[in-house]
Amino acid sequence: MKIASRPRVILRRCSTYDVEKIRSIVRSGLEELSLRPRGRTLIKPNVVASGAHFPHAYTRPEFIEGVIGALRDRDDGRVTELAVGERCGITLPTRMTYEGAGYYPMFRRTGVKHYHFEEEQQVEIRLTHEGRLRDYLFTPEPVAKADFFVNCPKFKSHPWTTVTFSMKNYIGIQDDRHRLIDHDHRLNEKVADLQYIVQPQFIAIDAITAGEGRMLTPTPFDLGLILMGNNQVAFDSVCCQIIGVDPRSVDHIRLASERGFGPMDLGEIEITGDVTLEEARQKAKGFKVGLVRVEKYFEGTNITAYAGAPPEPEHTDYCWGGCPGAIEEAIEILREYDKECDAKMPRMHVVFGAYEGPIDAKPGEKVVFIGDCATYKGKIGDQLISIDSLYRERSARDPYTAKHDDVLAKMVKVTTKLAKARNESVIRLEGCPVSVAEQVLTLVTLGKTKNPYFAADQVLEFNKAYVAWRGASLVKRLAGKPYQVHGACSRGEAAPELPAEPPSPPAAE
Repeated sequence: MKIASRPRVILRRCSTYDVEKIRSIVRSGLEELSLRPRGRTLIKPNVVASGAHFPHAYTRPEFIEGVIGALRDRDDGRVTELAVGERCGITLPTRMTYEGAGYYPMFRRTGVKHYHFEEEQQVEIRLTHEGRLRDYLFTPEPVAKADFFVNCPKFKSHPWTTVTFSMKNYIGIQDDRHRLIDHDHRLNEKVADLQYIVQPQFIAIDAITAGEGRMLTPTPFDLGLILMGNNQVAFDSVCCQIIGVDPRSVDHIRLASERGFGPMDLGEIEITGDVTLEEARQKAKGFKVGLVRVEKYFEGTNITAYAGAPPEPEHTDYCWGGCPGAIEEAIEILREYDKECDAKMPRMHVVFGAYEGPIDAKPGEKVVFIGDCATYKGKIGDQLISIDSLYRERSARDPYTAKHDDVLAKMVKVTTKLAKARNESVIRLEGCPVSVAEQVLTLVTLGKTKNPYFAADQVLEFNKAYVAWRGASLVKRLAGKPYQVHGACSRGEAAPELPAEPPSPPAAE
């Protein structure tokens, strides 16, 4: 598909999750943009986490049901498949988050096909653009073959990328093994690279109840809006403007704009609807974004955090896309499941990156070095400590050979490591990044807090989803269908066609 030459963003008022009202609003948006679905039509929500503990983390099923109805209203007979697809947050089966979000009853009501992306065949997308992190990516076959792609994110803050609107929702078009590659201090570049896989003809964001402050456990913010558009860069730029963020400060938006995916300048974006931009800004007044350094985040708690520069310090002096943000999400998850989490947590110290300053650990206080790039040389108490980098160069992490540890494997790995180190004052957690799940398990073990994975309201659903996931995958392997297919694949009509010459970035003021 060609990138929209005249991007439009539509702002509509909507204060409730009434399916028919959402359907009417979305249908009018499709009409205004002169869009009709066709061929393999795929809807991508954000269902990173769900259930009673994560009520504001996901695109609500009522919203998706309204979008499905609107697409059917606009179908003139050319749709061959209407489906919803997602890969939730890593380690958990998407089946579990669909269940927790109430998606399965919605699927039954609407009769749409649904994909669990980690159960689908992963196909190769070749990249040739300048500045790419690597030469190829993998994505689920339904994404690569989509003819009409509809992006339905949740309006939220994010601790790694400031915000998660339309473009950042693309993290869910990769399975775990491929998602974690480059999910580090260059995460924004990864998100920009993912734009070459597919582009949405239509975007509709669930901003009825937005999520501020965090990504997995956001605080609800009644924004009362539905935003729609036909260009991701323009769309995300308007979303940023609504909450008072300069879109140029969000690197994945800036990079995509520089590569020709759309404008950030409001003068190049047509804004329509029954809410003006200024009215939307007033509605969003006080909205908190998620970019907080880990040292600041843990001030006043029993955890003291230290952060040095990640590898490739010429790019950044802090790893916004990796381990530090993961521990912020991890502690918030534990606080959600155990209200006494902070009181139970012993005094400890967590260290990220190439840290060179002092670590003021008292006798009996654990010091945990997190991530392959963590390094340190110096005294902790009266002990001389040397932590060397285990970081592998980016070129050594090949998507062809990437492996995946599910949550059960991570439980065994973390539990075994911490059991062996129970009498040690210094612990090293390996990984790039060390995932949210691994850091949750580490804090559970060290703090003796309640384990979210063993919560009574989670165990049965997790086991059901896990067995179904593994069973479905095994059946496909036994049928001779490989999980990953090497070599450039055929693409649907939603594959992007960029201008021959991307626009020059604006001159610095």
